[in-house]
Amino acid sequence: MDTIIDALKEGRLFELPESDKPSTLQFLSHIIEAFPETPAGMDILGLVMKREEAANTALGKGWACPHARVPYEEDLMCVIGWSPEGIDYGAPDGEKVYIAVMHVVPDNQKSHYLKEISLLAKALVTYPKVEDIQKAKNLDDVRLYLIDLIESTKEAAVPDARAKMITLQAKAAVPQYILPELTNLVVEPLTIVACADLGRHVVLMQNPSLSNGLESSKDLLERLNSEGVYQWREWRILKRGVSIYQEGREVYDCLAIKIVDGKEVK
Repeated sequence: MDTIIDALKEGRLFELPESDKPSTLQFLSHIIEAFPETPAGMDILGLVMKREEAANTALGKGWACPHARVPYEEDLMCVIGWSPEGIDYGAPDGEKVYIAVMHVVPDNQKSHYLKEISLLAKALVTYPKVEDIQKAKNLDDVRLYLIDLIESTKEAAVPDARAKMITLQAKAAVPQYILPELTNLVVEPLTIVACADLGRHVVLMQNPSLSNGLESSKDLLERLNSEGVYQWREWRILKRGVSIYQEGREVYDCLAIKIVDGKEVK
């Protein structure tokens, strides 16, 4: 389960903003689309949904492994989502899903992916505390749970697993995962208020340059309504939900996501 280890080390563990299956798949897909390794225009969400329509990817025991097979060569990667409340995912055992590990599987990594999933399936059967994920209160709890599950399953099979676990456990003591890699991923919440009577929309967020840019966009709302996502320069805007109010006013709950090269976020 090297890709899960790498995801933990590189800060790719997130608390899911919504507790339903479509929103979960959309959120994780757009995180992957924001990675620099993902070619521009690659529809990860569409590939994930197509796979999900063919077969439910819930493994049981509170886990699901949605994935997208992509037509290019790269490393096998994943992003991990945690739902404190659990997701009604249609799992074969009828249980809610608390951990969703989304893999992007390049053409040259199919065998690697099958090995990863095989090891994970074994872990869910043999790990004596697999249901403890339901007791997790925060991302620190989830991180330590994942480390323990992987260590107990893989330590005997992989000689260097112990060294990797020691490194991860040392980093786990750092509050909120203040790791170098996290500085490359920026996620900012924003609210868009659409005023039909005024013929314009207002963006509420702490980033003034992004706010001004989105307010001047002519097709922002059209794209969010039709595709659920909007690209503005290096920022990817992800729609999470819409609330309708009187006088034709709509409030969009969104996330802005981008990858930066350095540690300074402007």
